[in-house]
Amino acid sequence: MASIDLIRSCLDSIRQISDNIVDSVVYLDAGCLEAFQFIGAFQLFLELGARTICSLESMSSLDIVANWNSNFSTAKNMVVITSHLLSDAHRYILRCLATHRTILHCTIFTSISEIAHSTYADSPLGPDAFHEYESLLVQDYEEMVSKSEKNKKHSHVNNETEQAAGGDHLQSNGDDFAHLTSTVDDDSIVEAVYGERDLPNDSNSTEIQSSSRLKVTVQHYPMLLCPVSARVFVFPSEGAFAEACLSNNNESSLCPSLPSICTGLTFDGEDIPPGATLTAHFLYNLAAKLDLKMEIFSLGDTSKVIGKMLTDMSGLYDVGRRNRRSAGLLLIDRTLDLLTPCCHGDSFLDRILSSLTRRERTISCSSMKSSHSSNKNLPANVKRPTLDLRIPFSMMLSNRDSGSKLRENMKSFLSGWKSADVDSEGADLFDSAEKLQNGKSDVELCSPSGCFLSIASVANYTEALLDTSVKDGILLIKKWLMEDFQREKVPLKGFIGPTPPSGLLPMINKLVPDEVSLLRNKGIIQLALAAEIAMSEPHSSRWDAFASAERILYVSSQDNSQNLSSQIRDLINTSSFVRSHEEHRNTGSMAGLLSFQDALLLSIVGYILAGENFPTSGTSGPFSWEEEHLLKEAVIDAILQNPTMTKLQFLHGLEKDLEDRSRKEESTKSDDHFDDQWGSWDDEESDHQNDQAYGDMQLKLELQDRVDQLFKLFYKLSGLKSRIPSLSDGLVTSPTSYRIDPYVRKGLLYKLLTTIMAKYDIPGLEYHSTAVGRFLKSGFGRFGLGQAKPNLGDQSMLLIFVVGGINILEIHEAMEAVSESGRPDTELVIGGTTLLTADDMYDLLLGSSNHI
Repeated sequence: MASIDLIRSCLDSIRQISDNIVDSVVYLDAGCLEAFQFIGAFQLFLELGARTICSLESMSSLDIVANWNSNFSTAKNMVVITSHLLSDAHRYILRCLATHRTILHCTIFTSISEIAHSTYADSPLGPDAFHEYESLLVQDYEEMVSKSEKNKKHSHVNNETEQAAGGDHLQSNGDDFAHLTSTVDDDSIVEAVYGERDLPNDSNSTEIQSSSRLKVTVQHYPMLLCPVSARVFVFPSEGAFAEACLSNNNESSLCPSLPSICTGLTFDGEDIPPGATLTAHFLYNLAAKLDLKMEIFSLGDTSKVIGKMLTDMSGLYDVGRRNRRSAGLLLIDRTLDLLTPCCHGDSFLDRILSSLTRRERTISCSSMKSSHSSNKNLPANVKRPTLDLRIPFSMMLSNRDSGSKLRENMKSFLSGWKSADVDSEGADLFDSAEKLQNGKSDVELCSPSGCFLSIASVANYTEALLDTSVKDGILLIKKWLMEDFQREKVPLKGFIGPTPPSGLLPMINKLVPDEVSLLRNKGIIQLALAAEIAMSEPHSSRWDAFASAERILYVSSQDNSQNLSSQIRDLINTSSFVRSHEEHRNTGSMAGLLSFQDALLLSIVGYILAGENFPTSGTSGPFSWEEEHLLKEAVIDAILQNPTMTKLQFLHGLEKDLEDRSRKEESTKSDDHFDDQWGSWDDEESDHQNDQAYGDMQLKLELQDRVDQLFKLFYKLSGLKSRIPSLSDGLVTSPTSYRIDPYVRKGLLYKLLTTIMAKYDIPGLEYHSTAVGRFLKSGFGRFGLGQAKPNLGDQSMLLIFVVGGINILEIHEAMEAVSESGRPDTELVIGGTTLLTADDMYDLLLGSSNHI
């Protein structure tokens, strides 16, 4: 049978709805824009006949007059594709329809199935969700149109009255402005662009509006995902699947973005997190689209709930699909291995993703939801960083010595595009690449940039780079650049031989003499620019410092707890003299030194390693009381020495007091210097010092309580292994991976796949019966037709899904485990809730969404 290709499947899903796309205005929400950007679907939409493609959250009344297919007729069809619940996207859809009055047929595609809408706790729709929403949307639309017509008539009467009275003034308060905006007729905009010849005449206009009624159709669109490659995928970061909470706010939860810590307890119906429900429905529909028959296995409490829901959704109609390909689905909780995504391993793509800037989030539909969560322990939604990683092309245009005309042509283009902000005489858009990466300059708004993970540009390269180390990745990119040199007939002189890690920019400038070659070679240019950024300062030194510190912690954890705690304390003490990560990322200063936030992430790594190597109960730390006390004091001292760098969630509410204390200390030092020269004669000064000492004592006590809460999180992390004591001991690891470096640590996913490929049992792995198994158990088992428990290693195709997110290094190790097994016929597909980097793990565990 044909191999799985997620990119091809996603594009085929768009072709299957081509009848709806033809001659339609297409609106995509933020999650859909991100997913379709990955597969390069925008060109396909235009090829299928879409008039224009617009943002649902940022719609404009002018969207309807844009037409890429040069058809000068009035738009009557609209397609909305949303990655959220219909109830959450309702206000945006209604706004589009109310603005574009010429639309007669609206087709809505949602990535959440009708069954998921009816079972989701916060959805107001019932079992017949799609038909219910169709009637509700038409009803709300007609009420809004009727109200708008009344307001328009009322406004017309008032204007005639004012003109008759000789009044020529207009109040300009906020309410009047909003009223005038809401009464603007979209037909006037269409008429201004197309002319009167394409619009119905006045005599027929009323008849058409009265006889034609808006028709709404809602359908399910299941293939909404972000394929990193043909066999690796994650959810769109601004879609409902990624934003839904994966855990409740209880003792076993670390943050809403991660599954709960495994306790062995089952979830009640009301306690099932919404993220688990949506994930189960997505995987069920994905298997149906890929024509797969799943044998479901799970590891972890949340994964077991998802596996049970998948089994319950499998009906007897699946039994008849004998031509379906059998596949093994393994669900894994992210909390079973938090160490791997926190570390900085030898992965080329992981290093790039950690260095690139990301597009800011849009206003998500779920963040604007009108309904309140039925579960009070859940926040409204999870805010994940976008997967739209930006590459500033202006890096290659900043070379003033380049002889190409590309720089001047791009500057002229941008000057015309942003003429109000650019002075053609004195402004230089390309003075430095650093200025473009800060994210604070207006120049960036008019600077060309590209999405790194866009499959349309890097489809031929990403698959190879997923399984590549940093050194090999640089060599591969240089090889691909040399191949393009030969294709473009560019001389190779000066570029043959070893290339320094950050020496790709001269090759890029040589390859791109004009705009045509830039477009023709944009894929490899994006990769080379991304590699240039990752290997430049301060990114390169910071990554190397992290890798070195993690190696020291790993070696210390093999020794004793005193040595490990001492290393953690040294990292915290050293970080107190360093700027925050955000500051030295922008300024480039103190490259290679780790900030206090970095030291906290390393403390998480150290505590997890301590829990794996030293006994711990989970309620107290793995270190002695004296060691714990010294660590807490080091954290408190670091915060007091430089309070401006500690914008941390566990210090929320204390930032102003800490900054005030720092300013008072600086002023006290200057006053002490004055008193040393002249002496102090004011008794009120001593009273002021006593009050200040009392305030400092209160602040330190409050700070002590906050730090205690932080260390309770560390204790949870150190006690993860105690929840699953038999898992690590029962897994097989390949000795060939440790021949070069005995201190290389492999992640859980590598160990699981190594054990699976060797066909050994995995401790704690739960098998969920398929529909066939339940059918046989219902009666045929008594006749000796019972079904034996299958072995996951017998499957020729494996689908691994990590609930909570996947890391690039894990993908690399998973591919390595399959290649080492000696079974090249095994097909591996890997998925996860989101794509995680070490900085993302810091935000999850210590950022704004954690439960500290």
